[in-house]
Amino acid sequence: MAERRSDATRAAILVAARERFASDGYERATIRSIAADAAIDPSMVMRYYGNKEKLFAAAAEFDLQLPEASAIRAEEIGSVLARHFLRRWEGDDTLTALLRAAATNEAAADRMRDVFGAQLLPVVAAVCPDPADAPRRAGLVASQMLGLALCRFVLRLPPMVAMPAEEAAAWVGPTIQRYLTSPS
Repeated sequence: MAERRSDATRAAILVAARERFASDGYERATIRSIAADAAIDPSMVMRYYGNKEKLFAAAAEFDLQLPEASAIRAEEIGSVLARHFLRRWEGDDTLTALLRAAATNEAAADRMRDVFGAQLLPVVAAVCPDPADAPRRAGLVASQMLGLALCRFVLRLPPMVAMPAEEAAAWVGPTIQRYLTSPS
């Protein structure tokens, strides 16, 4: 029974942390505010997660849910990935919170690198002409998508916010395609 209560407490903390990090960003979110949101004592947050950085890393678990590269025609992979990334960013505030925090916090930057390295790199390696060049190409793809996300979801630049997702994907897709499939 205590184990179930422990699991429920952990889950409540993670839900509260994700919401708080998304709304306040890493720097302004506090253990106290997260605990209050979860209706628990702040010492419980510390007991389960140790510190704010470890809590953030746990709360920032994020599955990009990338499509299987073999299921996409090679000449369409750039536009498919651009549309997919935009849908993922629009559908989950966790990645926005992670991007915000990664700009100023090394633990968050490490988490962002982990997410993109573990999830994007295999897709890029599967489609690029030379798998040895996949890390460089994955970095270029990430630069496009993270730059777009920064402008659209964090800085909220009016032209980027106003642009329909399909239009943004149409602009970025060819660049991603070039990064993925063009000869070096």
